[in-house]
Amino acid sequence: MKGDMNGIWVFAEQRGGELHEVGLELLGKARQLADEAEKKVTAVILGHDIRPLAQRLINHGADSVVVGDDPRLKTYRLIPYARVISSLIHAYDPEILLMGATYMGVELAPRVAARVRTGLSAHCIDLRLDSNGKLLQVVPGWGGGVIATIACPDHRPQMATVMPGIMKALSAAEKEGEIKEIEIDLPNEGLGPEVLEVKREKPDRLPLEKAEVVVAGGWGIGSRESWKMIESLAELLGGAVGATRPPVDEGWAEEGQMIGQSGKTVRPKLYIGIGISGVMHHVVGMDQSEHIITINTDPNAEIFDTSDVIVVGDFRKIVPKLIEEIRAKLKE
Repeated sequence: MKGDMNGIWVFAEQRGGELHEVGLELLGKARQLADEAEKKVTAVILGHDIRPLAQRLINHGADSVVVGDDPRLKTYRLIPYARVISSLIHAYDPEILLMGATYMGVELAPRVAARVRTGLSAHCIDLRLDSNGKLLQVVPGWGGGVIATIACPDHRPQMATVMPGIMKALSAAEKEGEIKEIEIDLPNEGLGPEVLEVKREKPDRLPLEKAEVVVAGGWGIGSRESWKMIESLAELLGGAVGATRPPVDEGWAEEGQMIGQSGKTVRPKLYIGIGISGVMHHVVGMDQSEHIITINTDPNAEIFDTSDVIVVGDFRKIVPKLIEEIRAKLKE
């Protein structure tokens, strides 16, 4: 059994019995890499009453699924999850372990890596195999000015986290695979804080990653007053407002509106970027948009390299006229 399950692993997150999309996206990439290297893909899922999710993971690319089902795993807790995943790694010795760069993954992955004494590349934007089958982990570095390729030559598993939306999930197809349920061996004490209750708030705005139109602003917007133009344009187009890091730091936008390596990945039909320089940390979160329009006063702005339509000029003069024209068209 160990020989069939020591290839490429994907940790598939579930929350409240629902699979997080990033797990399916990672399975798509794992399937590609595994086919190149003639390896098997194993998905690992932890929780309670989650066995029905295993077949869906197989349909999206897994050859086998390891199911850790226990009431103590129903809600994510760092120490129990890290213990279980680490013990599975020791038992099956996988070559590669991929995890989502979600709030869960960014906390869990380094703890697991430390427990099994291996390396970890965080927030990867691409994954490849070299001629010897080793994992090459591609990450932006130096403020987005360079693209670094990282390898972990000596320790296993080779671990990487990838942001949601970077990879593409395979279309579901009914197929057979092995589902292996494991016994959970956890102590009664030393598992950290217990989760007593989970409350979920409904979003008060259109989720950024679900929007067909995204209007995003950067440091070039300059002020909270000017930021209102970004919000007005997005509302007029029935879209969502996105941001780079500086507007979030300034308080013009919220953390959940940030696009890029440390934020969300979007693939709208239309992306409009205003006052954004275009460093790699932001571009990796929007460069797969269907149509990209950008406005910047700098004719050499890096964002223009990713754009379908570029407008060189002051957005304070351009956006009000654009809003006026759209309103006029909507009244016709």
